Amino acid sequence: MEDVTDIVFRKVVAKAAKPDVFFTEFTNTDGYVHAKGYEALRGRLMKDEDEKPIVAHIWGDKPENFEKMSIDLANMGFDGIDINMGCPAPGVINNGCGSGLILNPNLAGKIIEAAKLGGLPVSVKTRLGFNEVEEWKIWLSFLLKQDLVNLSIHLRTTKELSNYPAHWELIPDILKLRDEIAPNTLITINGDIKDYQMGMEFYDQYKVDGIMIGRGIFHNPFAFDKHVIPRTSEDYLDLFKYHLDTYDKYIAIEPTLQKKLQRFFKIYIRDIKGAAKLRLKLIDAENTIEIRNLIHEFLQGNLIEDTVE
Repeated sequence: MEDVTDIVFRKVVAKAAKPDVFFTEFTNTDGYVHAKGYEALRGRLMKDEDEKPIVAHIWGDKPENFEKMSIDLANMGFDGIDINMGCPAPGVINNGCGSGLILNPNLAGKIIEAAKLGGLPVSVKTRLGFNEVEEWKIWLSFLLKQDLVNLSIHLRTTKELSNYPAHWELIPDILKLRDEIAPNTLITINGDIKDYQMGMEFYDQYKVDGIMIGRGIFHNPFAFDKHVIPRTSEDYLDLFKYHLDTYDKYIAIEPTLQKKLQRFFKIYIRDIKGAAKLRLKLIDAENTIEIRNLIHEFLQGNLIEDTVE
């Protein structure tokens, strides 16, 4: 996820409950091929050897940039390339990238072919269609003809964003289409999957090949845990402290990993008396030292309020 799944947060997720496959955050191919852009993107492609298998999640609209980046990614030791053809952000689709490629299958095909030139397995992450759900058969048929290793499908259209329930009812028809066109292409589903248990229910019901959890990790950082274990507020705070320690460690190595940490606060600070007040104070913290001090004050009972959130 954009500005979320860097090496720091992947380490946090792995500590909480390790997934079977890691993906990097959204990385732009155009920026990568330019020296100044690459300098800014270094942190996005940073990985450790214990993150295996790891797939580079990339986006753009110029096949020649996908070719160069795919060759370099193979040399960097990545295990696969995932092309984003599903992002609905206006700034992305207005430039013909992300799910904007649904409207330009000719270019999408050229991008896929260019990405294969690095020799790594190539997959695509996409949506059912751009405007209407009924577009799914034509668009997915096209992608299935591209000899992909895996096709990850967010079960909504671009127009729907995340404002409507995912169209799980289409899974049997999608799998049937896959079996007819490209039986060796794996199908991974995405959209409203909350945790491992829910994912396995889908696997048992539909026999899909993979389950992808995205925004669900914001609601439950232990989402990939294979066991249902009750978590306490202390468990979440301990994981938050680990996040801060890991953040400090890696920004010392790679300064481009520095970022505001506000979007992570609600993952860890919740379901506890005084949570809202603590999160509000954390927003104004300038660094991890101030964040730790506020947590310490909170645990000492100095920031308590009446509501539980």
